[in-house]
Amino acid sequence: MVEWSEEDQVYIGSAPGPLLGGCHGSDERAVFDELCQVVDEAIALYHADNKPLPPGTPGHDLANTLQSAE
Repeated sequence: MVEWSEEDQVYIGSAPGPLLGGCHGSDERAVFDELCQVVDEAIALYHADNKPLPPGTPGHDLANTLQSAE
């Protein structure tokens, strides 16, 4: 997910589940593209280590949960 941070004045990209951390920048599309690349790399590492992917987050209302944690 890519969201605008008023506090930091940048777009922040994160992918709860497949990776911790994320990426950020001033261009929403560039952040999305970088996030996709980071997720692809994380998935490749899971596969290379013969580890299962983390469970999915659909249906967990993750966006609202994360927003209320701020």
